[in-house]
Amino acid sequence: MDGLERYHDELIYWNERVNMVSRQDTELLWEKHIIHSLMILKYVEIPDRARVLDIGTGGGLPGIPIKIARPDLRLTLVDSVRKKTKMVELFGQHTGLKDIEVICDRVENLTEQAHYKQGFDVIVSRAVARTKEIIEWSQDLAKPKAIWVMLKGGDLDKELQEARDAFPGLTITESALLAFGIPSFTTDEKKIVTCRFS
Repeated sequence: MDGLERYHDELIYWNERVNMVSRQDTELLWEKHIIHSLMILKYVEIPDRARVLDIGTGGGLPGIPIKIARPDLRLTLVDSVRKKTKMVELFGQHTGLKDIEVICDRVENLTEQAHYKQGFDVIVSRAVARTKEIIEWSQDLAKPKAIWVMLKGGDLDKELQEARDAFPGLTITESALLAFGIPSFTTDEKKIVTCRFS
């Protein structure tokens, strides 16, 4: 828990200087951002020492809370905004995380580097883009049996059908997030979407 508390405090402190999450959310940082990110571990079984890619990480979400809870994971966080990746590097150092890499770039550009091609077991994102786009950007980075895990909200019927139409071999599961004591997950229609190729 110490690592999560440290990350929480650092995110609040630095968010005043570099806007990474909505300033209206800082009082609800635990439930709206950190616990929300950790729900991935409740709904998805991630293999030991899996290589995880966090697309559009912003202030390190969902990647850093997941890494703190699962230090065995090998984590790469990508965002195209330099000031955000600088902060994420700082958060990683201050929470003592190992096996973590932070990249300032568009995720599509990673496909040009052999080290990343078909290199990831799990690809995560949180309110970054439509499902179809996330998969288009990162399909070449995914291992053959990789899983995409996306935190989303609202009515996703059209978005998920769009992804199914674009990728006929794609299996998509949509689950409503439920957590005791956090009714906002239900009222805000928070969901987790998992995708994999059959």
